[in-house]
Amino acid sequence: MKILVMGAGKMGSFFLDLLSFDHETAVYEKDPRRMRFTYNCQRLTALEEVRAFAPELVINAVTVKFTIPAFEEVLPFLPADCIVSDISSVKTGLKAFYGQCGHPYVSTHPMFGPTFANLQQLSEENAIIISEGDYMGRIFFKDLYQRLGLSIYEYTFEEHDRTVAYSLSIPFVSTFVFAAVMKHQDAPGTTFKRHMKIAKGVLNEDDYLLQEILFNPYTSEQVARIRNELTSLLDIIDRKDASGMKAYLGRIRSNVKADIEAMRG
Repeated sequence: MKILVMGAGKMGSFFLDLLSFDHETAVYEKDPRRMRFTYNCQRLTALEEVRAFAPELVINAVTVKFTIPAFEEVLPFLPADCIVSDISSVKTGLKAFYGQCGHPYVSTHPMFGPTFANLQQLSEENAIIISEGDYMGRIFFKDLYQRLGLSIYEYTFEEHDRTVAYSLSIPFVSTFVFAAVMKHQDAPGTTFKRHMKIAKGVLNEDDYLLQEILFNPYTSEQVARIRNELTSLLDIIDRKDASGMKAYLGRIRSNVKADIEAMRG
């Protein structure tokens, strides 16, 4: 298959490396300097070169802020039957865009990224495939993700957004709160250092990505849950309620245990 990857960032380069030995691949990137570490693929910097390449599948791996604008720029240069796809963690506006773009489409979300994941060992990571896309496009990505050892889940666009609101907004907001109240420690403990490492990784993400995840329409209710839990915990602390603390710790340990058992199952 002839596959065009848009964007030569970390995820774009990852997909190029993954696909280039089994498919004819090309990368479209306006900044030639970003393509210096791409191999075994054609390097395209002009839209007419995209037309000449005539891809059968496009994987849009540009920054989330530019996902739809990048599609709009390249669509006139694609064959009519070319499948267009994205790997964006934020799907805002994509369902409506795909509905009027005139191309078959598939939307997926590899639930890992270059900040924390080991891209060479992904057997404990997950991927979401949006069930509303083109059948053959979904099969292509399902086979690809299975070869990586990923656990695959099929959701609608709405189900995806609800899942992201839970799985990303809760840890992100918790990290923001830690970063907001932390002070420099000359002799930090292990837990502090681990939280600091996570905070640095999250805060290295693109501002627009963080904004769009938190502006997800389903995020507010998740953040409200954090607020409620903090209120409950602060009440226990203020009252020095030993039995209340024991019950609280028992409840959250049960939550963690249930999650671990669900992953094993």
